[in-house]
Amino acid sequence: MNRGFYTIMAAQFFSSLADNALLIVAIDLLLTMQAPAWVTPLLKLTFVLFYVLLAAFVGAFADALPKGRVMFISNLIKIFGCALIFYHVHPLAAYAVVGFGAAVYSPAKYGILTELLPPEKLVVANGWIEGLTVSSIIFGIAMGGALIGGPVAAALLRFDMPFIETGLDTTEEIALAVVGSTYLLAALFNLRIPDTGYVYEHQERNPLRLITEFAGCCSILWRDKLGQISLAVTTLFWGAGATLQFIVLEWAKQSLGLPLNKATSTIAIVAVGVAIGAGMSARFVSLRRSLSVVPLGVAMGVIVMGMVFVHDLLLAYPLLLLVGLLSGFFVVPMNALLQHRGHVLMSAGHSIAVQNFNENLSILTMLAVYSLMVKLHLGLNTIIVLFGLFVAGSMLGIMRLHAANQRAHDSLSLIGEHKH
Repeated sequence: MNRGFYTIMAAQFFSSLADNALLIVAIDLLLTMQAPAWVTPLLKLTFVLFYVLLAAFVGAFADALPKGRVMFISNLIKIFGCALIFYHVHPLAAYAVVGFGAAVYSPAKYGILTELLPPEKLVVANGWIEGLTVSSIIFGIAMGGALIGGPVAAALLRFDMPFIETGLDTTEEIALAVVGSTYLLAALFNLRIPDTGYVYEHQERNPLRLITEFAGCCSILWRDKLGQISLAVTTLFWGAGATLQFIVLEWAKQSLGLPLNKATSTIAIVAVGVAIGAGMSARFVSLRRSLSVVPLGVAMGVIVMGMVFVHDLLLAYPLLLLVGLLSGFFVVPMNALLQHRGHVLMSAGHSIAVQNFNENLSILTMLAVYSLMVKLHLGLNTIIVLFGLFVAGSMLGIMRLHAANQRAHDSLSLIGEHKH
């Protein structure tokens, strides 16, 4: 791996760190405002909304400029969204602006990997980027929890800079200032990302043609016998993962009796498992064997249902660690395969935009359903069982589709294809 790759990793780490810390701070603000329980999952829903609305346009934007510059612009948008919360804009609206920045950021973040690295290094690179992203989730959630309560928040509130009046008088204001500074650090790393020299053909600017072109890219990936499997798995994974965050937070509150600033540790444990699983798959699963990990998704769905029987932290942590480990182990090879097929069939930016559209449409749908179930006062155990059954059943369906594809096509020869 070259130095440019590690610069991308650093920028991604700090940007994602701030995203996750800000989510916890925003949840705390909603609790302070005494917002209804079903509003909380809508935070993530508004965040991913622009991934879906801008999907037809961000791929072309990512391919039109050097990707380091695209990532820098994106982090400036995130800083603006963070500032909106500071100036008392409703957290749902402000976090949507941060989501706008994240939607622009993502095609550049993943697309630059295919420009920098050969196909055989994509699984390892994805292991790095997913492992580091998950590490940033762990530390970001822990950072958010520390900023909203406990000794760290108290110490920051007491701290005074000599001869400087900061104007930061509340825990929330200090938390937002720390998060905004983290976004700024990510933006500085973006400026150091090298220009890969990759030049794509002139990008279309007509909105209707972009939408038509994007629809065509979606159709190409869903019709491709490898693309459809990897896209289906990653789509399900990210929808389930986003929903699981809120389920685990509520479960920690109801079943384990933890307040929000301590309940964040349960999400961090899942993230630790994902990081371990991502590292293991990067080490042991090659691109050509990537489809062998699909059955692990079924196991994850079954194990999640075990949460209904757990009411003790000593049992909760190993269970959540295992859920995360299985998730990380099967999603990294699927991501690498999807990126490879997308790069073979179309440009890097466009293929990642298609991936983002499908994955975030899944997040929108699953979070909306979860929010509706909370509003209808379904019991948490009922929600957990329905969630686990849905994940396991969907993965079984994907496995059957792959088996049918295998009977008609040679998957390994498709993986070996290169762009001509």
